[in-house]
Amino acid sequence: MEPIIEIKHLTHIYSPNTPFAHRALDDISLSIFPGEYLGIIGRTGSGKSTLIQHLNGLLRPTQGQILFEGQDIWSSKALTHSIRFQVGLVFQYPEYQLFEETVYKDIAFGPRNMKLPEEEIDRRVRQAAAFAGLGEEVLARSPFELSGGQKRRVAIAGVIAMEPKVLVLDEPTAGLDPAGAASILANIEAYRQANHATILIVSHSMEDVARLTDRLVVVSQGVLPYVGTPREVFSHGAELESMGLGVPAMNRVFARVRAKGIDIDPAVYTVEQAKEAFLAALRKKEGM
Repeated sequence: MEPIIEIKHLTHIYSPNTPFAHRALDDISLSIFPGEYLGIIGRTGSGKSTLIQHLNGLLRPTQGQILFEGQDIWSSKALTHSIRFQVGLVFQYPEYQLFEETVYKDIAFGPRNMKLPEEEIDRRVRQAAAFAGLGEEVLARSPFELSGGQKRRVAIAGVIAMEPKVLVLDEPTAGLDPAGAASILANIEAYRQANHATILIVSHSMEDVARLTDRLVVVSQGVLPYVGTPREVFSHGAELESMGLGVPAMNRVFARVRAKGIDIDPAVYTVEQAKEAFLAALRKKEGM
């Protein structure tokens, strides 16, 4: 399968050729595939936000290339412009970027900039609102009258309304209660399934990325020390903790169980896997 986004030897230096120069990303390469659910983890200041802002052309590489469906996104102004509709980026706390007088107009802002017919804009607004878990009755209200969780949904709907092939979300559940966070994540998965979209999610919740993603990318000091399935990445628990990252609670529990001499798979990071691992260990013991 050909990647939908390919990052080739990407380096980004802030304030180059000055005493304040900072190498935020250092010669990183990564392929992202259609329909993939990719998690990005790393401590604050590791380079995560710098990385995702390259994917739709908000930042230009100091060196290297970003290819979208095989084309360098900086090869022409027209392509760079179109990429911003095909790779949708939802910033952390996106509700602070709401500005229109109604929810409908806020969600319609992106599609209207795409110069779409009014009928198509209307379809997209209503469909995006549904994907984001917003009822029709909300569309006529001011976004500033809504709760924090509803504002977050409006902001996400505004990006979904552009129907991007790739949806990039920076901490979409930050500050939400567990029920609200779970609901937002379910809405994102519904969009992925319905549109065969590629999802990239930056998160500090190891439990969420362990449960949801196909692959994980670890960003540390501007490089990618680990890229792989959640099982592969979380097998490096000690190394991740040395980078200032946590691991899922189940992963820690099973590492301690194994350290006590019990023969059990340590690469466990969800409750469902924990159940299967305990049952397998019991079956093994009973068969001895």
